[in-house]
Amino acid sequence: MRPSRILLTGASGFVGRHLARDLAARGHLVRCAGRAGLPEGAGIEAVATGDLAGEIDWRPLLAGVDQVVHAAGLAHADSDLPEERYRRVNTQATLALAAAARAAGIGRFVFLSSIRAQTGPVAAGPLRDADPPLPTDAYGRSKLAAEQGLAGLDLDWVALRPVLVYGPGVKANMAALLRLARLPVPLPLGGLAAPRSLLAVENLCEAVAFALTPLCPARRSYIVADPEPLSVADMLAAMRAGLGRRPGLVALPPGLLKLAARLAGRPAAYERLAGGLVALPEDLLNAGWRPPLATRAALARLAAGGG
Repeated sequence: MRPSRILLTGASGFVGRHLARDLAARGHLVRCAGRAGLPEGAGIEAVATGDLAGEIDWRPLLAGVDQVVHAAGLAHADSDLPEERYRRVNTQATLALAAAARAAGIGRFVFLSSIRAQTGPVAAGPLRDADPPLPTDAYGRSKLAAEQGLAGLDLDWVALRPVLVYGPGVKANMAALLRLARLPVPLPLGGLAAPRSLLAVENLCEAVAFALTPLCPARRSYIVADPEPLSVADMLAAMRAGLGRRPGLVALPPGLLKLAARLAGRPAAYERLAGGLVALPEDLLNAGWRPPLATRAALARLAAGGG
């Protein structure tokens, strides 16, 4: 793929900062749009934008741009923000940018959606691209509505539905799991055997780079996940291997763990840890995406590198 000028939104976030550096390293000129804390470096141009919930004139940001990667949005899937807020930021702002990109003659529009556009926080069986989307919260519904809006535009678009992303600088649930792995004590989580799909941020960057090429069929959504799902116990074991330590996991009865979580006021946390969510990136792999990192090795490297 020849180098191009790419408008990247959400460049100040965890995923956006990795994307900015990766795309610039591939020789692209990356115009990073955001409100504050934007990345710097060779091949990166930082430009300020306003709040996505308001009106933004995208025309000056799209001037001279060949492609768009839209990674900005509300990412708090488990928060109690009102649905209208999600709709304004994740749906309306996405479609406003897409319409402006169409008017500017943009070649490819890559939208970072979410697996939550397809499912809730757990799934009874493996998810595939062809499965009907069944989001269970305002966040997922707003992402799915954006995908559906893109389908109504005369635009060359690709929507990526990543599962939980991990990598250097990760926060929230994966950061908490890293902190657990680093504790110098046995952990009573060996019985958490339900498989869950994860996505190394480096593999996501490869997926975005692939989605920007003509090799990736457009005007559709794709699941993006590491090919190998792991249980929470497997994740902790991989992280501790990166620290040069044995797994140190004890399998307590699930009922006891559930009771402990309820007594601690965190019943939802237990459900997320104990429930499975396997998402199969079959269509993206069949199209030609090649994730460079294996999950266990990437988790070990993450722990060894300090997170």
